[in-house]
Amino acid sequence: MRLHLIRFTLIACGLAAAAFAAPPNFTGDWKLNAGKSDFGQWPAPSSMTQKVTHSEPKLTVAVKQSSEMGDFDTNASYTTDGKECTNPGFQGAELKSIVKWDGDALTIETKGKFGDNDFTMKDKWTLSADGKTLTINRHFASSMGELDQKIVLEKQ
Repeated sequence: MRLHLIRFTLIACGLAAAAFAAPPNFTGDWKLNAGKSDFGQWPAPSSMTQKVTHSEPKLTVAVKQSSEMGDFDTNASYTTDGKECTNPGFQGAELKSIVKWDGDALTIETKGKFGDNDFTMKDKWTLSADGKTLTINRHFASSMGELDQKIVLEKQ
């Protein structure tokens, strides 16, 4: 009986510690690993970097991307508390995002417009156990169709 009580206590302490553990911190300079990424029907960029500054609950992301369609730079600021955040989008349109935690994953749901098309983009960010790989699973939906992507970035 005593052994069962000790095991129960250890398991309970472990669960309590996990419940109060700090969420992952995504801060860093990240570079695309195109070989491990999957851009679906869209062509992969020739290069992509992300500079992430994460000080809970604030998150800023600066993306630089080059592709056959040209260069693309964007900066976005979010909070991870589930409140709506507004950032500049394409051709002056606004992007509205809600960012919140789902366990150790960070979810970012963004709604915006590209030309006359409304779209929704749902990102799920996860960090590898060693903190060196950021994986973004993205689902993009618009009246033109849906697309899933897996973007793998490595810490520099």
